[in-house]
Amino acid sequence: MFSPIFIYYLVIMYFPMPGVIMAFKNFTPGKGIFSGDWVGLKWFIQFYDSIYFWRLLRNTFLLAFLPLLFGFPIPILFAICVVEIKNRAFKRFAQTITYLPHFISTVVIAGMLINFLSPTDGIVNILLGKVGLEPINFMMEPGWFRTIFTSSDIWQSFGFSSIIYIAAIMSIDPEMYDSGKIDGVNKFQELWHLTLPSIKPTIIILLLLSLGGIMSVGFEKVYLLYNAATYETGDVLSTYVYRMGIIGQNYSFATAIGVFNSIITFILVFAANQLTRRATNMSLW
Repeated sequence: MFSPIFIYYLVIMYFPMPGVIMAFKNFTPGKGIFSGDWVGLKWFIQFYDSIYFWRLLRNTFLLAFLPLLFGFPIPILFAICVVEIKNRAFKRFAQTITYLPHFISTVVIAGMLINFLSPTDGIVNILLGKVGLEPINFMMEPGWFRTIFTSSDIWQSFGFSSIIYIAAIMSIDPEMYDSGKIDGVNKFQELWHLTLPSIKPTIIILLLLSLGGIMSVGFEKVYLLYNAATYETGDVLSTYVYRMGIIGQNYSFATAIGVFNSIITFILVFAANQLTRRATNMSLW
């Protein structure tokens, strides 16, 4: 059962690692990854001096941080609400409805957003017209891109993400709640002093794992939603690597950007792990 996962990470994650050397060479396609003259940090310096450096860094961070900031507490709150539902049929219905978006293809999600937000026949603009407002071309407005991306990401993931929290809450010893009721605690006190402290290790671990991907914004969704008009707020490191590497065929430059992204991600995860260890005595390592 473990072998497919092992093979996946071996082939996709570890076998390509020697290709990192292209970031320090003037790579020429067809001559192998070890060919070409050694140029040192040339491509890293070129990227840093680029006019797009700070824009890409800002967009990548914000499009990863905003869903984490606004979306991370929602699965926890939803899990608490689901556990409190007494009607089993309604509980299963609520869970099923919120789990389903996770299994919808990113391509389908992007198509739904584009159709719903269409300036001519999208349902959102139709409703705006009903209340006397002018239609908005959401997909062409840079100011709307982060809102659309963040809200759709939260909607798609919060239900499925709540499964772990529901399991953690269900594993809490019921006698703790019984003792609390005897002491006269109300629901809010029960939540604050019993439920949340009991699932704190789970929250911290999932938070650290989420921080590990804070610089790895999903390429597919951004690529499907953005366009030249929204590069200002929608262009991220992964899409820029695609344009420079696959379309522009500047493989060494694109590899350097990817290595830079990995280094920043490692620093963030390491720093978050150290801060969490000092603050709560809990960490991944």
